[in-house]
Amino acid sequence: MQLFYQPDVLNGVTELDPEESRHAIKVLRKTEGDLLRLVDGKGHFFTATITEANFRRCRFKVLETEKEKQRDGFRHIAIAPTKNLDRIEWFVEKSVEFGVDRISFVLCQNAERNVLKTDRLIKKAVSAMKQSLKARLPQIDEMVKLQSFLSHCDLPHRYIAYVDFDNPIHLRELVEPGQHSVVLIGPEGDFSEQELQQAISSGYRKVTLGESRLRTETAGLAAVHILNLFG
Repeated sequence: MQLFYQPDVLNGVTELDPEESRHAIKVLRKTEGDLLRLVDGKGHFFTATITEANFRRCRFKVLETEKEKQRDGFRHIAIAPTKNLDRIEWFVEKSVEFGVDRISFVLCQNAERNVLKTDRLIKKAVSAMKQSLKARLPQIDEMVKLQSFLSHCDLPHRYIAYVDFDNPIHLRELVEPGQHSVVLIGPEGDFSEQELQQAISSGYRKVTLGESRLRTETAGLAAVHILNLFG
């Protein structure tokens, strides 16, 4: 099933943007009267019919609206972006496929990247949402300093993944169904001791993601997977 993205269907918008229009008309060769399956990124699927097969502005008429089943719990990952942008794009794609509700980027003392533009990451997220047949687009936040993030995040279940082989508590042991959780993932050099203590003082619990030392993006995806399996 091919999905098309139009975030403003419920606001009365009845045409695809140029990129989606080109794909529908030029690539898939859809014509007037053909059916489209749309998502708005806000939890709705739409069945529509093409009323104008224009590859620059494909118009449609909505025939049916269906709401995606709401999942229990909330899965939030706050992660330090990697130096290699491809790796953080991979993390965003796979996290959306697994099922993440929000991704925040944090600037840490051992940061590998100080600037991050989210436009391309949002496009990657949209593509992954459509590919995995979901109707909800996760919130993707601009990067902020870790201290700012700690002071503003108010989810009840807060965890910080920290490379500490004397720490026996695995994230999966703490997660329960329906939890609203956030997991902090540090840069390749990990959080500093000062940052760890700041997080703990802000209500975060130190956890491990397993015996292996993981790359940043792998740790982020592991956390998403655990939250989906057990939360």
